[in-house]
Order: sequence, then C-alpha cells, then structure tokens
Amino acid sequence: MDAPDLGRMAPYGAAHLAALAVIAAAVALAVIAGHRMRGTPRETALTRGLGWSMLALTVAWTAWGFLPQTWDVEQSLPFHFSDALRIITAVALITRSGWAVALSYFWGLTLNTQAILTPDLVYLTHPGLEYAAYWVLHAIALIAPVLLVWGLGYRPTWRGYAVSFAATLLWALVAMTANALTGANYAYVSRAPEGPSILDLLGGWPLYLLWEAVLIALVWALMTWPHTALARRRGEDALGAGGLVTRAAW
Repeated sequence: MDAPDLGRMAPYGAAHLAALAVIAAAVALAVIAGHRMRGTPRETALTRGLGWSMLALTVAWTAWGFLPQTWDVEQSLPFHFSDALRIITAVALITRSGWAVALSYFWGLTLNTQAILTPDLVYLTHPGLEYAAYWVLHAIALIAPVLLVWGLGYRPTWRGYAVSFAATLLWALVAMTANALTGANYAYVSRAPEGPSILDLLGGWPLYLLWEAVLIALVWALMTWPHTALARRRGEDALGAGGLVTRAAW
C-alpha cells in the first residue's frame, strides 16, 4: 500500500530558495577548499570522507523508502537518475575512478541540476526529514563534480563523454522497464512530471525524450570541449579508467 502524500514543496517558495542559497554557498566553498587541499593528504581525506558520507546517507535514505509507512511505488524504488547518481558520486569521491568522475560530472551538473531548479518533492510522512534528505543528497551530487573538476583539477575527455552518454541511454531503458512493470514514472521517461519542469518546454511525451537526448549530447559536448582543448595544449596525461578523465597540470 502506498503512503498518502502530505503535499508537494512549492517551487521557488521560501523553502526552495533557502536550499538554493545554501547550495550556491557550498559550491563556492568547494572550489576554494579543493584548490587549497589539492596535492596534499587532506585532498584524499576530504574526498573519501565526503564519499563515504554520501554512500551512508544514500543507503539510509533508500532503506527509509522501503519502510511500510513510507513505501510508495512511485518513489521508493531506486530507478531515478538521481538514485544511480548518488552511488556513482560516492564511488567518484572515494576512488576517483575515471568512469565515476566523468558520470558524476555530466549527470551531476545537468540531470541533477534539473532536480535542483525544478524539484518534484512530495512529502509522505516526515516533511522536515524528507526535505533535508532531498536537498542534502542533491547538493552533494552537485558539489562533488565541482570539487573534483574545478577544485582538484579532474577534466572529462571525449571517451568519458561517450561512455557517459551510453550509460544514460542504458539507465533510461532500465527505468522504462521498471515503469512498465510498476506503472511508475522513474526518470520521467514514461510521462512528464506532475509539477513544472524543463521538460514542459520540449513538447509532450515521447517527443521530449528525443529532444532531451539531443540537448544532452550538445550540452555535454560543450562541457567537454574546453577541457580537452586545454589538456592538449598543456600535454596532460590521461588518468582513470581508459582515459575517461585527465588531471590538470596547474
């Protein structure tokens, strides 16, 4: 039995704007902290500590959704892009593996940003806790790639771009399969969200899926090209799995 909802957080109300302000400040601090700690033992301590915290919060929040009083087939199963991103972000921070850093960069700064700018937060049992969990988890997923790329100097490559795009299509298929079996709308690939979102500008389903794929390919290409061009000029060596990211020389 699904838990009855207690309402939806109003986009750009006081609660939303407060979260945006805190996230903006945290992003700026992440860049500063990354620059100061880069190449020191504190760098590893910072990323691993943040990564393990993200992993612990993710496991706890997923388990919370499976409790009888919070179970909701539309929300509790881990098939949203944000659900996968939380694990990927934790792996990127703990291991700094190339594939995880690349995925956290592309997903964290685009797909995750959509959830930040146009949140679809439905309260079920404990609004305060659900509000905090939603924003902390989405904030870390945004702060982590900012820290890794602009703070610690990791940069995406074209190989990382291709792997990330393929992973996106694969996860969309996984979500579609889950939706077909449950009637849910994970990853919003089976119908548009109930609340306002960027998808409203791209036409109805399934047209917006095509436009979304095109926009993702173009935006991610623009997010990759400056980094690869700079890396070539500086002759930086590829790090991570199969050259998915480079480590900046500055």
